[in-house]
Amino acid sequence: MRDTTSRRVLEASPVRHPIRSAYICVDNTVYGIMATTQVQVRIPEELVEEIDHWIEEGRFSSRSEAVKTILTIYKERECTRKFYEMLSRESEEAKKHPESLIPLRDVA
Repeated sequence: MRDTTSRRVLEASPVRHPIRSAYICVDNTVYGIMATTQVQVRIPEELVEEIDHWIEEGRFSSRSEAVKTILTIYKERECTRKFYEMLSRESEEAKKHPESLIPLRDVA
């Protein structure tokens, strides 16, 4: 069981700490630096248990890594959805005005 007293203190005082993070390659070269912010979220216990299970399986090293990865995947999915919508609009426009199309062999 988790300590609810410290949880209540944290909930009463929102914390935002900009932290510099560095990602290190195997050869000790830094390949990415980004500022991060600590946020507090409420997640249903069953999802926390699922994340903890993924950590035990070795899919993630921490809850933080799991949440960041899940958010990144969602962000990528949204970008793909927007790209698909743009392609659909452009396809409809091309059907209406086929004379405006440029043959691929002329693009290079």
